[in-house]
Amino acid sequence: MANYIDGFVLPIPKEHVDEYRRVAEKVAAIWKEYGALAYHECVGEDLYLEGTRSFADITAASSDEAIVFGWVVFPSKEVRDRANEKVPTDPRMTELVAPLTDPSRLIFDASRMVYGGFQALVQ
Repeated sequence: MANYIDGFVLPIPKEHVDEYRRVAEKVAAIWKEYGALAYHECVGEDLYLEGTRSFADITAASSDEAIVFGWVVFPSKEVRDRANEKVPTDPRMTELVAPLTDPSRLIFDASRMVYGGFQALVQ
């Protein structure tokens, strides 16, 4: 059976990329505890191709925001579904994410995140 992948794109303030990276490294370890085979997050560098919409367009990113593109690989949709139930309620996640979602200095705004679960087509 092919892997199952959750993919996401989101904007974050450029000035907070290092802080976000430190949190994402810890978050990756938690996802792996719950069954993820791999966890990746990347910061956009070359985002525009003539004739296409960019991730910056889709997320309505401003010039002072960086685009993060990430994906999490699971052995199956069932493992992914179980992880998606458990990870958000893990107390470590609440502690890690709280500083990123503080309204006084919002770094991560879930309403601007693009997300989807995908069955592998080509590997």
